[in-house]
Amino acid sequence: MNGGHVADSRSAVVQPCARCGARWAVQGKPLHWCPRCHGVLLSPAPVDAPANRRNYRWVARPPGRKSGPAQPHRPASSRETPHYRQIPRWGLLDRPPLESSAPRRPLARFTDRLSTLLIATAIAFGVAALAELGRYGVLLRNRTRLIPPWLLWISDAAVTVSAVVALVLALCAAIALVGWLAETRRAVFASAGREDSRSLMVLVLLCVYPVLNLVWPGVFLLETVRVRNAADPENADPRLLRAVRIWWAAWILNGVMVAVSLLYRFASTLQVQADGVLFTLWTNLVAAGVAIASLGLVRAFAGLDLRGRPKRLSRWVIATTPVRSVIEPVRPGGGVAEPAASTERALAVAVGDDEAQAQQQEVVAK
Repeated sequence: MNGGHVADSRSAVVQPCARCGARWAVQGKPLHWCPRCHGVLLSPAPVDAPANRRNYRWVARPPGRKSGPAQPHRPASSRETPHYRQIPRWGLLDRPPLESSAPRRPLARFTDRLSTLLIATAIAFGVAALAELGRYGVLLRNRTRLIPPWLLWISDAAVTVSAVVALVLALCAAIALVGWLAETRRAVFASAGREDSRSLMVLVLLCVYPVLNLVWPGVFLLETVRVRNAADPENADPRLLRAVRIWWAAWILNGVMVAVSLLYRFASTLQVQADGVLFTLWTNLVAAGVAIASLGLVRAFAGLDLRGRPKRLSRWVIATTPVRSVIEPVRPGGGVAEPAASTERALAVAVGDDEAQAQQQEVVAK
């Protein structure tokens, strides 16, 4: 008999099931799995064996409640203060805070050198203007005398090299200015809680494409200034808006002069060609001025003057206190106050000393 299951009554050895608790009589070779629930069968033991002779113990629990996982055996806690038996070789590693990912800057290689490029561009156009001035002097000299070939070669080389270098630097400076414009617009719109609707590709196309680049750069700058003033009306600087308008006018003037100087290249008479050389001289000077104005505009957005020094904002206010004279007026008569009288005495003494010195000088002269 084993837990309600039919078994051989002559066998006194049973195998309890660890899952369902059924006891199975051992018929020869012990079993490993319970025929009912397929649980693990414990090792054989007599049915009436005492608890100290069994290799298992029965645990009573309420019906329908599953036994929890076996808890690991914990040794008795010691009352000794925990301590290391040797110097620990571990430690807390202070990891540096992760830097926030910087915004993508496609034209950073040019934008980081913006000031240098603008200064170099202004110098290059100044040198080109000097080269054009030298060529104009050669043309004036050639009206009465022949020009040596070496002098003509030097003049042509100076004009060509200076013009090429100035154009290359101007192109690099233009790319740097477009990158600066994109970054400035992104920062200004972000401070105002908005997103710039002009993409970098749109800025590049409208700032580089001929004819359109005379209008749209000024529009972009005016948008930036107005958004900046609207975001921070207390620190709005009207001089920045004036600087943008001056730069825009100089930029348009330079573009018109460049177009006219290109038309002079197609002249057929010597006099018109000479006028074209002189006009190119003024065009180069205006281009150098535009480069300097661009540098001033960039630094104005950063709150600096043309030399890179912080601007000092001065604000005129209406005086509400009465006017107080700095010099005490002279009051003739006997009713003069004591400070005024002492002042008059001091002046009289000074005048007397001057007269005495004048008399001594007359005596020495005689």
